[in-house]
Amino acid sequence: MLGYFNKLFRREPSSRTAKERLHLVLVHDRANLSPQILEALKEDLIEVISKYMEFDVDSIQVNLDSDESTVALVANIPIREVKRQLRHANS
Repeated sequence: MLGYFNKLFRREPSSRTAKERLHLVLVHDRANLSPQILEALKEDLIEVISKYMEFDVDSIQVNLDSDESTVALVANIPIREVKRQLRHANS
């Protein structure tokens, strides 16, 4: 979510910024996902992936990307280590 707002508000040449903002708005509209739903999805991904790997939670970026016909969920998760034993939720 933070990555979304950083892209939306950082200083760049105005035409490039406008094009990127429009792209983000169109992707979110096409996918029909609010920023709150995207943030909830990110939290759920963190919970599930943390069972199997150690990673830098602060560096995770989850975004939507699209071309003319599809929308894709893109997650950038810097992995520190793969866990060798499964951590159970009841443990």
